[in-house]
Amino acid sequence: MRDLWDVIVVGAGPAGSTVARIAASHGASVLLLEKDRDVGVPVRCGEAVSNRSLERIVEIDERWIAATIRRFRLVSPGGYVVEPDIGGFGYVLERRIFDYDLARLATEAGAHVRTKCYVNALIEGDHGWSGVRYSSNGKQLEARARIIVGADGVESRVGKWAGIDTTTHLRDMETCAQMTLSNVDLEDDVCEFHFGNNVAPMGYLWVFPKGHGVANVGVGISGMASKKKHALRFLEEFVSKRFPQSSALTTIAGGVPCAPTLDTLVRNNVVLVGDAAHQVNPMTGGGITSGMLAAQIAGEVIADSLKRDDLAILNDYPKRWNKDHGAKHRTYHRMKTAVYKFPDETLDEIATNVLALKEDKRTIWGVFKVALRHHPSLVWEMVKTFGLS
Repeated sequence: MRDLWDVIVVGAGPAGSTVARIAASHGASVLLLEKDRDVGVPVRCGEAVSNRSLERIVEIDERWIAATIRRFRLVSPGGYVVEPDIGGFGYVLERRIFDYDLARLATEAGAHVRTKCYVNALIEGDHGWSGVRYSSNGKQLEARARIIVGADGVESRVGKWAGIDTTTHLRDMETCAQMTLSNVDLEDDVCEFHFGNNVAPMGYLWVFPKGHGVANVGVGISGMASKKKHALRFLEEFVSKRFPQSSALTTIAGGVPCAPTLDTLVRNNVVLVGDAAHQVNPMTGGGITSGMLAAQIAGEVIADSLKRDDLAILNDYPKRWNKDHGAKHRTYHRMKTAVYKFPDETLDEIATNVLALKEDKRTIWGVFKVALRHHPSLVWEMVKTFGLS
């Protein structure tokens, strides 16, 4: 098999497949390595995305969409319900189909995909790293490349091998659990978010419909809160009360890095994208489109670097990410740090104050203005960062 490439991408999630597709479309030879047997399986995600963010990156295929979301329902600890105007709509995806198709699109652009390939080391070169070692079907193999991309998820091993500190502090590592439930009675265009110490301390619980009586129901809480009680226990208790007749088709658990983006995204010829780079939205824990947006930038920069035969150009990637998205993510992180400290009484007060607003003021921005009224500097930071008024 060919073992010399321009780019090797480790991990065929949305970010990995996107950077592979973009780089290949610009003429780079790309090898995309995935440790699992099938791209897109297993699904470790709530699967919700904004339509506007996704449309910026890829042409949407209707087969990817399980449900179209037009309303958010925020439920406070005391049961107050706020339905803010979300100013658009979103989707709950079928990640099995979505991830598979993103990898297929990468191959159509010229990338080569290999599954069941477990990368276990970087190969040292004269100026950085010259390739990767991986196991496949019981064999130890090597592949060489000028540029290596780590899209290998939380606590990226590729990043660590390259000397990048990818550690997430416990306070910023959300511990999550999710069940995909069948036989649930829900409105198919509403995403629910539940808050409070009894359901999701220092986090939130979500209910995302997928149509046909199926929903993703999950919870994410701070690693600090999970010391006392695991996320799965909070989830089981909620499901037993809210959906007692349901059946769990899948149950998953894992960690999400809800931290600012890593300080180092490029080291020599190694580039990190997606969860590996901590490009998850720290406020929501959503990382699909933010990782893909980063991968789009990285793919373009990688192609330019190869075309001009200058690896120093790779440093344009973190500059562009920070200009376009990094400042927003830092603001999201400060918002999360403030909001997640609120006691239940404050969350109920926020809900009642939002409900007292005129209906046209009950927007997501309106909710945050009320929530952060005791943090005026943070409100002003939001105005500057997001262009709100």
